[in-house]
Amino acid sequence: MSRTLRNLGAFCARRHWIVIVLWLIGAGTAITAGQLAGTDPTDSLTIPGSDSQAAFDILQTQFPTEWGSTARIVFAVEDGRLDEPSRKAGIEQTLTRARKVPHVTGLVDPFSPEGFGRVSRDGRIAFAEIQYDIDARGVGTGGVTDLLATAEPARGAGVQVAYGGDIVERQNPEQAHKSEIIGLVVAIVVLLLAFGSVMAMGVPLVTALGGLAVGLSLIRVLSAHMAVTSVAPILASMIGIAVGIDYALFVVSRYRQQLGAGHPVIEAVAIANATAGQAVTFAGATVVIAILGLSFVGIPLVTSLGVATSIVVFVAVLAAVTLLPAMLGLIGEGIDRLRVPFLRVRQEADVASSTAFSARWARRVCARPWLYLIPAVAALLLLALPALSLELGWPDAGNRPEATTERQAYDLMAKGFGPGFNGPLVAVVELAPGIAPDDQLKPLAAAIQATPGVLIVAPPRYNNDHTTAVLPVIPTTSPQDAATSDLVHRLRADAVPNVAQPTYRRVLITGSTAAFIDISNRLSERLPVFIGAVVLLSFLLLTVVFGSPLVALKAALVNLLGIAASYGVLVAVFQWGWGIGLLGLERPIPIISFLPMMMFAVLFGLSMDYEVFILSRVREEWTNTHDPTGSVVHGLASSARVITAAALIMVSVFASFVLGDGAELKMFGVGLAVAVFLDATIIRMIVVPATMTLLGKNNWWLPGWLDRILPNVDIEGTIELTDLDPPTAQHAHVVT
Repeated sequence: MSRTLRNLGAFCARRHWIVIVLWLIGAGTAITAGQLAGTDPTDSLTIPGSDSQAAFDILQTQFPTEWGSTARIVFAVEDGRLDEPSRKAGIEQTLTRARKVPHVTGLVDPFSPEGFGRVSRDGRIAFAEIQYDIDARGVGTGGVTDLLATAEPARGAGVQVAYGGDIVERQNPEQAHKSEIIGLVVAIVVLLLAFGSVMAMGVPLVTALGGLAVGLSLIRVLSAHMAVTSVAPILASMIGIAVGIDYALFVVSRYRQQLGAGHPVIEAVAIANATAGQAVTFAGATVVIAILGLSFVGIPLVTSLGVATSIVVFVAVLAAVTLLPAMLGLIGEGIDRLRVPFLRVRQEADVASSTAFSARWARRVCARPWLYLIPAVAALLLLALPALSLELGWPDAGNRPEATTERQAYDLMAKGFGPGFNGPLVAVVELAPGIAPDDQLKPLAAAIQATPGVLIVAPPRYNNDHTTAVLPVIPTTSPQDAATSDLVHRLRADAVPNVAQPTYRRVLITGSTAAFIDISNRLSERLPVFIGAVVLLSFLLLTVVFGSPLVALKAALVNLLGIAASYGVLVAVFQWGWGIGLLGLERPIPIISFLPMMMFAVLFGLSMDYEVFILSRVREEWTNTHDPTGSVVHGLASSARVITAAALIMVSVFASFVLGDGAELKMFGVGLAVAVFLDATIIRMIVVPATMTLLGKNNWWLPGWLDRILPNVDIEGTIELTDLDPPTAQHAHVVT
C-alpha cells in the first residue's frame, strides 16, 4: 500500500492543478446532486421484528387513519377558562385551519363530545389531537411550518398555543452551526501554534472543510434513497471536522519533517503520503468498518447514522491522500509562509530530542512504570464504574429548550393532565369475527387498567369494518422515565397474556414511546456482540500491521478501558445528574440508545489512529536499535506534539457541541470529548509507555507459525521508500 500511496502522492503533487480542478468538479457535482435529489432528514421509526413494528404494519393495512404520525395543539390561559366565548371562538378558528393542513385526516376537538377528557379540570389547558395519513418523513419541515401557521386566531384571542407530538418533535433537527464555528476557531488557534504559519494552518483546514462539504452533500443524496435520521448530518459534521483536520495535520507534519530533512517537494509529499498517509488510510478504514457495523443492529435509522458518518470519514481520508498532496505540491516550500510573529516552532526531530518535555516525560514513566501505571489504571477504572448502571433510553421533549414550541407543549400537558399524556401507548387489537367488539375489548381494557403504572385506558376506536381496534393507554410517568419502560414490559409479558378467556386474535403494544423502548432493547441486546466484534477486528488488524499479538491485545484492552471510562462519565453526568445544570439541562436523562454503540465505533477508530502513529514510531526505532525502553521513549517523544495538537482539536470540536440545544448533541459532545482527552493524556502518555516498558522485548514476540501466515504490511512504508533519492543539502528546508 505504501508504494501505491507514494506514487499517488507524487502524481498529485506534480499534477496539482489537475487534481484540484477534479476535486472542485466533484464537489460541485456532489453539492448539486444533494440539492436536487436529497430530502430533509427525519426520525421516522422502523424496527423490524419488534412488537411496535408489527403493530404499525397492521395499522398501515387495516387502520390507515391511525397509521400515520400525529401532532398535538395545546391551548392554555393563565386566568379564566378556555371555554369563554371569545377564547373558544379563536380556538375553533385555529382548529378549522389545522383541518385544512395537507395530509391531516382527523382532528379531535377538545370541546366536542369525542374530545372528552382533553380539557383540564380547571378549564385552563386543553389539547387537540391531529392524525396524519403519512409519517413524519412525508410531512417534512414544510408541513410543520403549515401547522404552526394555524396558531394566529387563537393567539389573537389571548390564548397561548404550543405544538407537540411526533410530527413537530421529529421534524425539528437541532442546528449546530454555532458549535461548528467555535470548533473551527479553536482548530485554527491550535494549528497556528503547532505550525507557526498561516499557510501551514490553512492547508489542513481547507482540506477538511472541502471534504466535509462533499461528504454532507453525499448524505443528502443518500437521504433520497433511505430514511436518514436528523442527528446524522450533525454528528457527521462533528466527526468530519475533527477527523478531517486531524488526518491532514498528520500528513502536513510529516511533509514539513521531510522538507526539513532535505528532500525536494515532490519527494517530501510522496514520503508523507506513503507514511502518514498510510496510517491515515488504515485508521480511517478502521473507523468506517466499525461504524458500518451498525448496519447489523437491524434498525434502519441507526444504519443510516452509521452509513452517513462513514461517508464523511471516507471522504476525509480521500481528501487527505489526494487533495492535500495536490495543495502541498502547489504551495511547495512556501508551506511556512505568513509566519506568526514571536512564535518559534521546532521541527519534529527537535521535539524528540533529549531535552524536549515529551522525551523527559517518557523517560520518567519508563523508569518507574508501575508507579505511573497503577494510579492511571485505577483512575480509569474509577471513572468506568458508573457505566455498570448504564440505562439506555430516549430523551423526550421535556429536555428541549424552554423557548421551543414542543417543550412548551410538553410542560403544559404535564401540568394539565400528567406527564404520561406526553407519551401515550397504544394497544392494537386484531378482532375475531362473530363476536361483539366490545365483548372482546372489555376484559382487555380492564386488565390493562389494573396494571400498575397505567393512568387511563381511553375508549377504543375501530376501523371501518371493525376488524381492528386501538386502545389508547396513558402511563403515569413520562416517556423517558424508566418506569414507563417497565410498564411496557409488564403489559406485554403479564397484563395482555393473562386476560381471562381472550377472544381477540392478537394484541400488540405500540406507539412512539413503545417504539423507542424497543429500539433501546434491541441495542442493549446487541451492544456486547458489537463491542466484541470491533475489539476482535482491531486486534486482528493491529496484529497484521505490527506483527505482534501482544501489542495488539494491549492496544485493544487499553482502548476498551478508555471508552468504558467515558461511558462512566456519561452515566454520572447525564443519568445521575452530576453537574447536569452546567450543560443547560434541567434534569437527569437516560443515555441515548444508539450513543454507546456509535461512540464505541468512532472512538475505537480514533484511538487506533493515535495507536498507529505511536506504535509505528516505536516499531521503527526498535527495528533500528532493538532497545525496548529507548524505542518507547523515541516513539512517544517523536509523536507527542502532533498527537497532542490533534487531540486538542478533536476535544475542542466535540466539546463545542455541548453548546447545542439538544440533549443528543450535548451527550455526544461530552462523551467524545472526554474519551479523546483520556486517550491523549492518561492512556497515550502513561498507560501505553508503561505497559510497553514492562513487556520489554516481548512487545514484538511473534510465534513462528503466525509469522508464516501473516502478510507483510509496512505501516510506515520504510520498505517501499528505499528507492527514493537521499536528501541533499541543496534541498534542505530548515524550520526555525
